[in-house]
This record gives sequence, C-alpha cells and structure tokens, in this order.
Amino acid sequence: MKESAYKKAGVDIEAGAELVERIKPHVKKTDRSGVVSGLGGFGAFFDLAKTGYKDPVLVSATDGVGTKLKIAIESGTHDTVGIDLVAMCVNDLVVQGAEPLFFLDYFACGKLENDVAEAVIAGIATGCVQAGCALIGGETAEMPGMYAVKDYDLAGFAVGAVEREDMLTGATIKDGDVVLGLAASGLHSNGYSLVRRVYDALGVNYGNKTPFDGTKTFAEVFMTPTKIYVKSLLTALKLTGTDGAQMIKGLAHITGGGLVENLPRILPDGLGADLDANDWVLPPVFSWLAAQGGLSVEDMAVTFNCGIGMTVICTAENKAALMDSLTQSGETVYEIGTINAQGAVTIKNAEASWLNAK
Repeated sequence: MKESAYKKAGVDIEAGAELVERIKPHVKKTDRSGVVSGLGGFGAFFDLAKTGYKDPVLVSATDGVGTKLKIAIESGTHDTVGIDLVAMCVNDLVVQGAEPLFFLDYFACGKLENDVAEAVIAGIATGCVQAGCALIGGETAEMPGMYAVKDYDLAGFAVGAVEREDMLTGATIKDGDVVLGLAASGLHSNGYSLVRRVYDALGVNYGNKTPFDGTKTFAEVFMTPTKIYVKSLLTALKLTGTDGAQMIKGLAHITGGGLVENLPRILPDGLGADLDANDWVLPPVFSWLAAQGGLSVEDMAVTFNCGIGMTVICTAENKAALMDSLTQSGETVYEIGTINAQGAVTIKNAEASWLNAK
C-alpha cells in the first residue's frame, strides 16, 4: 500500500487507531456509575443523575505533570506519570469537598510510539481507579516539528461533584484550630526543574542507586507517583462532630509553593498557621536535595512539599477521630501545627530538620 502523504509528513493515523484499541481495556477498568458512552465518539456522555447527588455543584480542575516528564522520558519510566497527572487534578477537587466523577487526558508527542503511549495512559487509568473516577475520553496528538521524536506532554481535566450544603470553603476555620498533615509519597510533581538541576550537576545515571537510599535508583525515587488522597478524605468528610457539622473544616493540597503558599489559600483573611518541622518525618530525598543543591529553608519551603502532601484543618475536639479515620484509610497522619491570628504561615525548626537532617 502506498504510504500516505500525511504519514510522510510524520503523522501516523493508523498508529493512532491502534492505540485506541490498545487502551480500551485500561479505560474499561475505570468504569463507574454515571458513565454513558465509551471511547471513540466526538464527546463523552456522563449522567449526573445516576450518581445519587440531590443538589450537586460541579467542580472542575486541570493540571499537568511539569518537567517531571523530562525524567520520565530520559529514564524510560512511563508507567507512573499518568498517576501523577490524575493526582494533581483530583487532589484539587477533593479539597473542595468534591468526589471526582470523570477524567479526560491530552497526550501530545513528536512521534507516536504506542508502547510508550499505552504505558502512560495505563497509568492514567490506574490513577482514575485510585480516585474512583472514570476515564471517559481524551486526545492523542502527534505533532512532528512541535515536539522532538521522543518527547511528549500531558494535560489532565477532572470534573467532580459535591452536594451544595457540603461545599468545603474553609470559612469556619478559626484561631486555635489544629493542622494535620498527611504524608507525601515523595516529591510528588513539583520542583522538578530544581531537582533536575541538582541531579544534572552530579553527572550520574538515573539507573544509579541513590546515596540516601541504597535500595532505590534515582529514577525510582524521582518517579514515585503523587499520592492520591481522594478515597481516604471522602471517608473522613462524612464524619460530623457533636454540632452536626463536618469535622473537616478545610483541606489544602500541597503542590508548587509548598506549605507556606498553599495553606493560606483556604484560610479566612487574617489567619495564618504555626507549623513545627519536628512534628513530621522528612523523606531523605528532601534533605539530600537541600545539601546537594545548597538550598535554603526558604528555597525548600516554597519549592517542595517537604513530606506533607495534604493538610487537614479541624478543631482540637475532633482531631483524634479524624486521625483515626485517616489512619484506618491507610494514611500516615501527623499533627503539625495550629491556626493563628497572625496572618502568616511560619515553620519553626525547619533549618534543623531540613538542612541538618542525618
């Protein structure tokens, strides 16, 4: 068969059609109530009435994986970035009290390699299963000239729902409330431009064992996927106190900007937080980056999650019940500070804990 002019230009439509068939089994694993249509149409139907919500408000989020993709491409680790993509979106939904319902992805590349694309999309499906949402559609774009042959980029789009009366805004947070921290799985998906600068200066390979964890390679540590907190938080959001109100008063997903910039996003005007870095365990990759990169406390605080991927705000009275629920759901939970009326987030003992960690 004569090769088409479009294929000669670098776009393989047949490979795209083959990819759709290859990813269908992965997508099928994400099926949930509300899904009406499968892959292949011009759009995807989702029946909100079948989810059981009475007075739902829709919540949406979009995000990417950032330059962590460079490490995925250079190390040949393609099976986890899809989880990262989902996590960055659905964790932003649940902090508003919303249950993720469905997800769409955008995969763009210089040349479509179906083994790579399938691994990435299988990871997206895994993330959707972890979050309880359906992967109902997406776009694969082969764009020679825009991207190098081995390069690809990702974007994700998530839609969730919350009952109007259960919308989580942080409006009830007060001076003296407790800040709980949920442990991160690692670096998650932020700060990788700095991570790559520090790593590149070493002149080593991603396959080398790290000096701070002799059992894992740099690729394994750097590519550990972002923790998805959705199911454990949705369970905890059902808990109510003696006043009948939700025990959780606010949630903050700790992404770019770290604790000092993300926590204030949910606090009423005039409130801040006093945190103590001695109250949680810093994964060794962070102290290694600080030492190897000559980073300051300020660098660390606004670039990385520093071991806390999610914060939970509650009253002191409800702290024990929430910690118990989250622990039973598989989270590692720390009490890391309190809300103050000073209007700023401060982290004491950070220099000793982050820069001088053994």
